[in-house]
Amino acid sequence: MKIEQLYTRGLAEASYYIECNGEAAIIDPLRDPQPYLTLARKNKAKIRFILETHFHADFVSGHQELAEKTGATIVFGPTATPMYKAHVAKDGEILSLGDCSIRVMHTPGHSLESSTYLLIDNNGKDYAIFTGDTLFIDDVGRPDLVQRVKAEMTPDFLAGLLFDSLRNKIIPLADEVLVYPGHGAGSACGRKIGEMTFDTLGRQKQTNFALSQDITRDEFIRRVTENLAEPPAYYPFNILMNATGDIPDLEEVLKKGNRALSSKDFYLQWQAEDAVVIDTRQVADFQRQYIPGSLFIGLCDDFSSWVGNVVKDIRQPILLVTEKGRERESIIHLSRIGYHNIIGYLKEGVKGWSKDGFETAAVPVIGHQQYAGFTVKEPGLVILDLRTECEYKAHHLPQSINMPLESIPHKSGQLQKSRSYLLCCDSGYRATIAYSLLKLDGFQRVTCVEGDLTAVPVL
Repeated sequence: MKIEQLYTRGLAEASYYIECNGEAAIIDPLRDPQPYLTLARKNKAKIRFILETHFHADFVSGHQELAEKTGATIVFGPTATPMYKAHVAKDGEILSLGDCSIRVMHTPGHSLESSTYLLIDNNGKDYAIFTGDTLFIDDVGRPDLVQRVKAEMTPDFLAGLLFDSLRNKIIPLADEVLVYPGHGAGSACGRKIGEMTFDTLGRQKQTNFALSQDITRDEFIRRVTENLAEPPAYYPFNILMNATGDIPDLEEVLKKGNRALSSKDFYLQWQAEDAVVIDTRQVADFQRQYIPGSLFIGLCDDFSSWVGNVVKDIRQPILLVTEKGRERESIIHLSRIGYHNIIGYLKEGVKGWSKDGFETAAVPVIGHQQYAGFTVKEPGLVILDLRTECEYKAHHLPQSINMPLESIPHKSGQLQKSRSYLLCCDSGYRATIAYSLLKLDGFQRVTCVEGDLTAVPVL
């Protein structure tokens, strides 16, 4: 028996390859089928099942494309209504996998169809559970995401179902059973997910509040529904894509988006399509020289989540400015979360754009040593700290205002364009995204702080 966790840090998402005696099952695959095909080929195994724990909100599943390439059966748990060929299993149904087996356990709460898959070894012993978004390490899945698609599915109602699922299906399992969740720390599908990517159920019974025998149903519902952050705007679209199967082939998305455009053609497409230009280069490169009107979101572990937070229309035509050789990578990252309408990239980059006579600009940046003098020269200056509320509470400059980056698109209207703004975070990355957003919104007097201003104790 073999279990491999394929962890994607940008989405804090875990998919799984399970193999028993030459037969394999894939749990919650991402868009690109190649990693799963490579594993099966390497191990000379046949992929028989593609198991979906639920209709995902935070990424577009690769289940259909993988099924087409392998002939594997797509499996959902009870109450799922996929609009394509799939097997909707009964609660408790057993799937044979080589000399092992997998039991389908319906565990609604995060969503109505949410299910956990229990892997049973060749001796008939419960070995591991693959919990999707039902149970995380030190946390549980949010019960409010389905409401974005079905208004009648209130968080309180789903939280009650989740409480019952944990009590009736998960807690009775043996302590030595391994827990393999669908997400790790950083995912917006939970609130305070632990740093470990798997654990034993026994340890989770000791550390995870949701599995405590002392917590009441009412207290559980209160804890999992209070103070929930607004989820990224693309989540409802992904749920619908995964349910309807209306997902374009990845190769077609790449073919359409991976087109090199001259500066002139890039400009004409920008104007004709009313596209958003996303610059995925490094912070320093964007700050040194960028195209006015472009949006900075540099490729990094959190790229996908920041795109989802600040580009509200998932159907928006997108043009790319990238580091040379990272065009395909940028497109794949966007397609993972359903941004499929990429129409090309700037062939010669920003330098070519400038050489061809088009306008460029530089981001005004100050270092720590310049900060005190800068603030004195700018009466009425507003310092915006773009980090999360928790980060801000832990350490911040006394005169700064906390405005988490994800709130900028809908809170910038509260800012006065006549004022001057100084943007800071912990690296310059979030500040630079905010800079590009504010410039797009017509703010003129905006400056970024180089690096981590908040690390300076007194200025």
